[in-house]
Amino acid sequence: MLKAAIVILMLALIASLGSGFYFLMLDQGDGNKRRTFHSLGVRLAIAFVLMALIAYGVSTGQLGHGNPWDGGPTTPQATQESPPETP
Repeated sequence: MLKAAIVILMLALIASLGSGFYFLMLDQGDGNKRRTFHSLGVRLAIAFVLMALIAYGVSTGQLGHGNPWDGGPTTPQATQESPPETP
C-alpha cells in the first residue's frame, strides 16, 4: 500500500511539472496570470508529502533495500572448538 502511494505521488509530480510547463508556455509572462506559480506550489507540496511518506516507510521498516547482491549484515560464525578450561 505504501509503495503504491509513492508511485501515485511520483506520477502526480510529473503531471504537476507538465502542467507548469503548459501554463508557462500559454501565459508567456503575463503578470496577471499566476498559474505557473500555483503549479510550483502544488509541486512543492506533493514533494514534501512524498519525502515524509518515504521517511515514514524507512523508519517503520516497510521500505528497505532488497538488493540480491547484498546479503545483509554478516555475523561471525561460531567455531567448533570448545572454550578453554580454567583451573
